[in-house]
Amino acid sequence: MKKLILTVVALMSMTMSFAENENAANTNTVEAYNMNVNMNKLSQALGLSDDQIEAVYEIHKTFSAEMMFAAQYGNEERSKKVDTAISRDLSYMNYILNADQYRKYLTLLNVTLRNRGIK
Repeated sequence: MKKLILTVVALMSMTMSFAENENAANTNTVEAYNMNVNMNKLSQALGLSDDQIEAVYEIHKTFSAEMMFAAQYGNEERSKKVDTAISRDLSYMNYILNADQYRKYLTLLNVTLRNRGIK
């Protein structure tokens, strides 16, 4: 009887630890898609004017929301949603930023996506 109870307790604790690790992995995945950045630092890095700061803020807010939305999907759907969000963001930023600013923004975005394991 004692062996049976110890076996059940051991199985339950192993099951709980596996479930906890699975939830932690999902949380880390969703957190990687949180694209919130310090807009002051971004505007300084890109050398934005006041009008550009406001436009970039709105575009980036939309991009962040789309990325968090994409994080809720499975791998195949997520990839499509992320690609769509990135292409929209880049097309809007290309309209707002000049060539040098856009090149810097593209570099920053690529580094951020690589560091977070998204692309």
